Amino acid sequence: MTSKKRLWIVIAIIVLIVILVAGKKFFGKDENQRLVDIEEVIARDLTQSVAATGKIQPEIEVMLSSEVSGEIIEFNSSLESEPEKVNSDPYGDGWMIKIKCSDLSQIDNLMSADDYKNLIGA
Repeated sequence: MTSKKRLWIVIAIIVLIVILVAGKKFFGKDENQRLVDIEEVIARDLTQSVAATGKIQPEIEVMLSSEVSGEIIEFNSSLESEPEKVNSDPYGDGWMIKIKCSDLSQIDNLMSADDYKNLIGA
């Protein structure tokens, strides 16, 4: 095969590719395109009143026990990636939720940390 024939074959292939791409772009159907709705992200506050009792069962299910009624104002989302903080530092970084009490007199019925340690023998 001569170099002149090779040149014509390469030029023919390039022209064919250009024609196919241009034909697809201008005459092809747009079946795979879908319209997408976009909406702006808005920060929202989530609030929920709770009054619940329950038990914590490790590795199965976590049910929080609240001896006071009120509104959850904050939850510790870092526990999702580091749940061991609940056991290693429960009064520091291991807190689960913060509750705004609806009846402050309920706080008088709660145990202190020292009373709870005495109860469980720690």
